[in-house]
Amino acid sequence: MSSPSQIQIKEANAHLAALHHRVAELEGTVREQAESLIRKDEQFRNALRDLAETKDRKISELQQRLAKSEEAMRRLMAFIKEKDREQEQLRHHSHLLARMCRSRPLLDTLVSLMVEAEGIPCLPAVEEQNGLSNVLDYPQSEDDLTDSDADKTLFGTTV
Repeated sequence: MSSPSQIQIKEANAHLAALHHRVAELEGTVREQAESLIRKDEQFRNALRDLAETKDRKISELQQRLAKSEEAMRRLMAFIKEKDREQEQLRHHSHLLARMCRSRPLLDTLVSLMVEAEGIPCLPAVEEQNGLSNVLDYPQSEDDLTDSDADKTLFGTTV
């Protein structure tokens, strides 16, 4: 074999120098990209941490709003129950009032009789029979017989 010529050795050395230079350039590029990736990774970690904090803050705010809403709902439900009770009472009073209105003609008759009775100057004579008192010309019911003060009472209205 023959030994390489001076020119071939110079070309090979130049080629090796260019190759070393290219390897150094690529190593620099790799280093720059690695540093860039490290910076971007740190930025992404910071952004992710900020997002997590924001998410946690929003979740906390939403939980507080939910708790307030649930409390407001409980108050409203209690208010509705109270209004339902009041409505039931009013319904009962309405039924009583309707019954009273249906009884009004009887009450009017009773009141007019009481007014007429007030106009009588004195009560008719009372007659005692078997320990029971009977007012002449007026029929008595069992309620009248149990009232011991019936003969002492005078008619009066507050209408």
